[in-house]
Amino acid sequence: MAGHSHAANVMYKKAAVDRKRAVLFSKIARLIIVAARTGGGDPDGNIRLKFAVEKARAANMTNDAIKRAIQKGTGEGATEVYDEVSYEGYAPGGVAVMVTALTNNRARTAGDVRNIFARRGGSVGTPGSVAWQFTKKALLQGEPGERTEDEALSALLDAGAEELEWTKEVFVVIGPPESLSALRAAVEGLGLRIASSELAWEPANRVPVEGAEAARTVLGLVDELEDHDDVQSVAVNADIPDEVMAAARAAG
Repeated sequence: MAGHSHAANVMYKKAAVDRKRAVLFSKIARLIIVAARTGGGDPDGNIRLKFAVEKARAANMTNDAIKRAIQKGTGEGATEVYDEVSYEGYAPGGVAVMVTALTNNRARTAGDVRNIFARRGGSVGTPGSVAWQFTKKALLQGEPGERTEDEALSALLDAGAEELEWTKEVFVVIGPPESLSALRAAVEGLGLRIASSELAWEPANRVPVEGAEAARTVLGLVDELEDHDDVQSVAVNADIPDEVMAAARAAG
């Protein structure tokens, strides 16, 4: 993945996440509601709910807020029903974009997503037009603490890791989807703090993005999509060198 760094992108997003904590809580609550609705309200017997609850705790959601979300999903509280939907499209420069959302109004969300693409110079494609360029992967992010990459590498490879990015501030582990639980156990066994663990879309190939202005255009689309209340995740196949990403983020 020459020139591209998940770790750098994680670091650049940290400040924005802190500023948008209320929106983040709403997104996580929806994850919990959907997980509880589809698999029951016991995290020990519902791995999807377990991961959602862990994500909520990592974001410092209160136990009461987590409990209310679970009850909404199981029908014990005020019922909220959300559908999981995906949108496919292209950013300027031919960068493929995969958007995953949880919505209680498909028409509203589809219209909003289409408008964001258009406003940012991109376009929404038909189902299947972009998905073939991505595969689902297990993705874990966290803080390395006092551990070094050499200390973690062997345990993570044994657990199924395919890629590992490591800096002093953040680590990112990528593996096949079926390895998510094993990778999480390996990371926890190393005593590392996990900020997030999920199944995410990873591109098979990447499109080079050259220059801060071009990068800012792509990142602007991604940021606006991620800011939408219904959107859970955005994946792109852009290859943005770390120094270009830094320049683009600095330029706003």
